[in-house]
Amino acid sequence: MRCILNSRTRPPFNLAAEEWLLRNSPEDIFMLWRNAPAVIVGRHQNTAAEIDQGFVRERGIAVIRRITGGGAVFHDLGNVNFTFISKGKGRIYDFSSFIDPIIKALATLGIDAKSSGRNDVTVDGKKFSGNAQYKKHSRIMHHGTILFDSNLTMLSQALQVSTDKLESKGVKSVSSRVTNLRPLLQRDISVEDFIEVLYCSIDQQFYLERYILSNDEIAQVEAIRDERYATYEWNYGQSPPYTLKLEKRFDMVGKLEVLLDISRSKIENISFFGDYFGEDPLPLIEILKGVKPSLLALTERLTGVDIDHYFKGLTNQEFARLLAIDDNGGQK
Repeated sequence: MRCILNSRTRPPFNLAAEEWLLRNSPEDIFMLWRNAPAVIVGRHQNTAAEIDQGFVRERGIAVIRRITGGGAVFHDLGNVNFTFISKGKGRIYDFSSFIDPIIKALATLGIDAKSSGRNDVTVDGKKFSGNAQYKKHSRIMHHGTILFDSNLTMLSQALQVSTDKLESKGVKSVSSRVTNLRPLLQRDISVEDFIEVLYCSIDQQFYLERYILSNDEIAQVEAIRDERYATYEWNYGQSPPYTLKLEKRFDMVGKLEVLLDISRSKIENISFFGDYFGEDPLPLIEILKGVKPSLLALTERLTGVDIDHYFKGLTNQEFARLLAIDDNGGQK
C-alpha cells in the first residue's frame, strides 16, 4: 500500500487529490493530511443550511463540498484526516474494514476508541471522528477525520447543526457531543508526532511504501481542483424551486430533506438533501416524475426499485410514507 504524507493544507487541493487518486492510482493508498480552517459539507447537503454564513465569511473559513455523503465537518490544523483508497477491500458502506486499523493505531496511545452509529468513532461516548465513503467503478475511497487538538469553539460556531440531530444524540450542543484526543493522552505529544504514530501503526498493519506526487500528477490534481472544488457551483449550488418541503431524520439513515415541485397533483420535479449515504439519486428522480404523491401511487411506482441503493438503510415503505401526501395537503 502506498502512503502519502500530504503536507499541503489548502482544502480545494486536498479534496481534489483524493478524487485524482481514486480515479488514477493503480495501487492501494493511505494518505494522512490536514486542512487550514474549512467546513467540508457532504455531497447531498444544502450547504447554506449547514453553516453560519456570516461567521465563516468573517473568519475566512473555506467551505468545500466533498464527493462523499454524510454530514458537514470542521477541519483545521488540529484535525488530522486519513484516506484509504482500495480495490476489493470491503464493501461500500462497510466502515469497519477501514475504521478498525485506525482504532488499533489509537490503542497504542491508550485511547479506547469505539465505532458508533452509522459512521462515527467515539471515546467515552464523545465523537472525535466522522467517516464517509465513495465508490468509483471497483474502487472504494474511505476517509475520516480525527479531532486531535482542534478549535472546538470555532467548530461549534461554524457549523449550523440542526436541533433534531442534537436531540437524537441526547445532547444540548455540538460542543458537548465532540472531544479532542490530545487532552486524553497519558503523555502529551504534538499533532505532528500524532501523525507519525498513525503512520507507524498503519505501516505495521499494511507495510506502507511512501510516495510523493510528481509535478505532472500535481498539475492534474490542480485541474480537478479548478474544475470542481474551487467553484461556487459545486460548493454551494442553487436550491431548486419547490412547492412543498418534507424532512425526517431516520436513526440509521440520517436526515433526509425532500423538496417537491408539484403541478396538477403530480410530481414535476424533486430534489434530495441531507447527511445520508447513497448513490446519486438522479435515476430515482426520473422514476418519480409524473407520479401522484399518494401512498398507493408511490408504492406502485417504486416496485422493483431498491431505495436502499440511494438512501442507505431506508426501506421502500419508509420512503413512500415520507413522500405521501393526503388530500388535505399533509403527510400520511
